[in-house]
Amino acid sequence: MQTLRTPDERFQGLAGYDFAPNYSEVPDGEGGRLRIHHVDRGDANAETVLCLHGQPTWSYLYRKMIPVLTAAGHRVIAPDFVGFGRSDKPSERSDYSYANHVAWMSAWLEQLDLRDVTLFCQDWGGLVGLRLVAQHPERFARVVTANTALPDGAGVPADAAGPMRALYESLPVVDVSELGQRFAATDGAPGFLYWRKFCAETPELKISDIMLHAGGRVLPDEVLSAYDAPFPGPEFMAGARQFPSLVPVFPDDPAIPDNQAAWEVLRRFDRPFLTAFSDGDPVTRGAHVRFQEEVPGAKSQKHVTIAGAGHFLQEDAGEDVAAAVVRFMADNPLPR
Repeated sequence: MQTLRTPDERFQGLAGYDFAPNYSEVPDGEGGRLRIHHVDRGDANAETVLCLHGQPTWSYLYRKMIPVLTAAGHRVIAPDFVGFGRSDKPSERSDYSYANHVAWMSAWLEQLDLRDVTLFCQDWGGLVGLRLVAQHPERFARVVTANTALPDGAGVPADAAGPMRALYESLPVVDVSELGQRFAATDGAPGFLYWRKFCAETPELKISDIMLHAGGRVLPDEVLSAYDAPFPGPEFMAGARQFPSLVPVFPDDPAIPDNQAAWEVLRRFDRPFLTAFSDGDPVTRGAHVRFQEEVPGAKSQKHVTIAGAGHFLQEDAGEDVAAAVVRFMADNPLPR
């Protein structure tokens, strides 16, 4: 597996992000090693909040939450997934699979030997993070899901795969400015298929353009530049392009059985489980209901809605999100 590594100077002087880098290595599955970066702030002996980002962001997304969580006495660890941030970036889209990402992050979790973890997961942070919970439930004391899901084909008949794939292939690649409209539309193809098509096939993928049109609020130029920082050229963007294509939206997707097995574990997960979805995310709108209904640990929780935020609620309302996590942890202390 051939990998690329973003030069360190790309991460110097980023607005609001002065966190020292930490690195560890995991097997790449082909006899080599991958370097994974993470932020580690707060008392090393305090309770750990593990913050997992999605696509196309990186740990920069958590810069507003980290100070609130550490001020409350918690340790925060925020890694960059392989292909993102300061972590290594395999050069070929074929290097990226859902199973690979779960395996890489599982090895990373075991290497750091994190225990009594409170997981905060958004977007792909949930698709990977909830699989980690299913594989290592003993390591997780609490879970907070935010604007995420764990697709397992529920409610989609198997014979829909062919028509769904044909529909996807027929879709045009729209301009980035149209993606929000496609997600908001209630007729026609689901907005996510347009998103998948855009990331896979648009001639030029620029992360700052995505963040600018993702809703929520207008971001200053220095913040937009920080989201572009991990990707100095198109050759670094295989992961950013591939991730949407890995979401198992078709009922014949190879990841469906593993996600179904993960749901079986979640249906027995009785540790505190909170949903903290925003009120302005058309991407995962309504996905919180399944977590609340099917995960035992969610039954008695004071679930929250983050007002005035879009899909990237950590960016739009990071301090409010962190405060909700602090309250949740205080309301659900670890057993003595």
